[in-house]
Amino acid sequence: MELFESKKKVGAGRRSVRNSPLADRIRPRNFDEFIGQTEVIGSGQPLRKIITTGKLPSLIFWGPPGSGKTTLAFIIARATGFKFITFSAVTSGVKEIKGVMERAKYNLEKFDRQTILFVDEIHRFNKVQQDAFLPYVEKGLITLIGATTENPSFELNSALLSRCRVFVLKALTEKEIKVILRNVLKDKERGLGHISVRITDEILSYIINIANGDARVALTLLDLAVESTKPSEDKVRVITRQTVEGAAQKKVLLYDRAGEEHYNIISALHKSLRGSDPDAALYWLGRMLEAGEDPLYIARRMVRFASEDIGNADPQALVLAMAAKEAIDFIGLPEGNLALAQAVVYLATAPKSNALDVAYGQVKKDVKQTQNDPVPLHLRNPVTDLMGEIGYGAGYKYDHDSPKSFSGQEHLPENLKGKKYYFPTDFGFEKEIKKRIAYWERLRQKMKSDKGRRKTYD
Repeated sequence: MELFESKKKVGAGRRSVRNSPLADRIRPRNFDEFIGQTEVIGSGQPLRKIITTGKLPSLIFWGPPGSGKTTLAFIIARATGFKFITFSAVTSGVKEIKGVMERAKYNLEKFDRQTILFVDEIHRFNKVQQDAFLPYVEKGLITLIGATTENPSFELNSALLSRCRVFVLKALTEKEIKVILRNVLKDKERGLGHISVRITDEILSYIINIANGDARVALTLLDLAVESTKPSEDKVRVITRQTVEGAAQKKVLLYDRAGEEHYNIISALHKSLRGSDPDAALYWLGRMLEAGEDPLYIARRMVRFASEDIGNADPQALVLAMAAKEAIDFIGLPEGNLALAQAVVYLATAPKSNALDVAYGQVKKDVKQTQNDPVPLHLRNPVTDLMGEIGYGAGYKYDHDSPKSFSGQEHLPENLKGKKYYFPTDFGFEKEIKKRIAYWERLRQKMKSDKGRRKTYD
């Protein structure tokens, strides 16, 4: 689909403009009309400088929904005079790519006019589809502008990414979206200026809060609120909070269960727990649950956290994390939310220790980097007569037959004899475990000392 081909097509009749969605018909036509992203398109900023050179490289716009990615591509096409073709990563494939390239080649050879190919949600293309763009980008047949809400480092082929300039767009601020909405209310040609609307700053802020940084959502919500409000006798539409609530139904939450924001928020939850901050942990938990995250995914991460960051400093942490998982299985949502909240607060306020994590990390290292010696014979179980005859179990001391049920015998293979992995902290229950380890170690040393004295005496 081509957004525009000529000035005549852009300047369509007022009736057709009014029938299009507000967010589309109010779309900025140049940089002066664009609100926000001054760090990218402000006067003297990198993108503006690139455009003035006339040598436009392929670009990737990475930013949240409603931050202006499509609009910037549209403005760049106008500013450069390039042919502008949109391409959907959702509905198109390699076959369609080849067709578009033929049109781009025709425009270049016939009219000496370059083409911008705008690909919305470019991260939805698989690696093969992304590879199909490469030869055309390299030859300069097209200037690719891709828009994505996902981290391009993860979602785009390195070969394609290396041929593009990446610009990061930020979510628009409340102040910026409020300027956009105010401009719309004044614009009689493309906006809502032809309608008498009365709306307070408080209601505008409420709309912006629901939109959550997405300008398109804010514009759509304002349009719905105005359309659903009946004019008074003096033909004024008074927008109330109730009207907006009815139009909105539910706040738009920026979250993608398969995308980067998913990992950003679970990381924030994990780090809040580790930082013993129950309030922040509850907030990030709420962000995930209210956006529709799988509660069992959260429960699994909490179980892992209980062992990784608390461990034996509070053994009950793992018990409570597992109980929260069982509660979710048993009663589901939304009732199970409180079980997760209870576990989050407990984990956040529990004493912390990563001694188990460090210990197991060292174990993995030794398993991979040292020779895997056979299990010592005295630790092997002689389940057959032959095994007993060749030494399985020979010399094993049954600890319960020893004083204090402790034999002091070695259990590691010969090449790791005496190796220590677990070093408990002085926090929580690990302080008690540290005492217990020290107690068994004193007994072990005493038994060695006594054995040494007996040998000397013999």
